[in-house]
Amino acid sequence: MSIVPELLIFDCDGVLIDSEPASSRVLWQALAASGVSISHAEVHQRFTGYSEADCHRICIDDLGVAEPEPLFAAARANLYGEFAKALQPMRGIAELIASLECRKCVASNSSMERLQRSLGLFDLWHAFAPNIFSAEMVARPKPAPDLFLFCADQLDVVPSKCLVIDDSAHGIKGAVKAGMIAIGFVDPADPRPDRRAALAQAGATDVATGADELAALLGGVVPIVNHPRASHGVAALPA
Repeated sequence: MSIVPELLIFDCDGVLIDSEPASSRVLWQALAASGVSISHAEVHQRFTGYSEADCHRICIDDLGVAEPEPLFAAARANLYGEFAKALQPMRGIAELIASLECRKCVASNSSMERLQRSLGLFDLWHAFAPNIFSAEMVARPKPAPDLFLFCADQLDVVPSKCLVIDDSAHGIKGAVKAGMIAIGFVDPADPRPDRRAALAQAGATDVATGADELAALLGGVVPIVNHPRASHGVAALPA
């Protein structure tokens, strides 16, 4: 049996906006300034995609940072300045979003302040508003299903009719736990190895590298117009 999704749920960082490199860089700098010995690559691997509350726990439990809030306050202050100067949408994603004729929303582990000061810099914000949801709105962030179920409830769509696009394994796991179908998204410039395999292992029905591959996948299951790669890459998604 096949389904046509009634709601597309997009992660933000690493899917809609190319924020992950700047985020990991300023966090690494803040950790180094606090005396934590860790490489930039390890920060990118260990922290990318997690909520700030989870990042605090990683600092406390794994890195021995007794009071992480000042560290994160410094990182936030530097990050928003970096975003204002250099942040860009993921290549091709604005055109893809503009071509979608179906309902859509954002589900992010980021705080609303961060969403406003990152996604809010671009017209992409208006493409989704007011349906932009943060993990601050629920009890548990991804990989728990809470945020995805909240999105479905707010937009009055049954979870089995939702399709999630996320670039992190815990986002994919949360979508699957919520009873939703998930497509993994990989930034073509992501330096981490085996991202497609990691997302597939987490439960992604398919994995797209870049906006063109994502358009080709979505073109088979949702209304999509005026996009050159919106061919019928996936004819049907499993129920």
